[in-house]
Amino acid sequence: MVKNHFSRLSAYRVMWLFVIFDLPTETKADRKAYAEFRKKLQRQGFTMMQYSVYIRHCAGSEAAETYIKKVKSFIPAKGHVSIVQITDRQFGNIVNFWGSQPAPLPKAPKQLEFF
Repeated sequence: MVKNHFSRLSAYRVMWLFVIFDLPTETKADRKAYAEFRKKLQRQGFTMMQYSVYIRHCAGSEAAETYIKKVKSFIPAKGHVSIVQITDRQFGNIVNFWGSQPAPLPKAPKQLEFF
């Protein structure tokens, strides 16, 4: 019972960040800004879920806020960027498809828990 209670709480504490963007690529400078933005997302631990959709697992809302601030610090001057924050529980309810076949969600990284 206690373990089940903590696992349910953890599902609401653990967060996922989605960075969704639509950046211009008409000029050489635009393409360079696009590539730099993607590289910086990857350096911060984000992985590509789809083109222009990157996700990152965070241990809690404080960590998610830290990464939101980091992403805000390198958003390109042009284009549209959205950052979505959801719980691990909500992430587990995502249904993905590759063509007409359902596809599994990416696995959350293993964490070391101190409590």
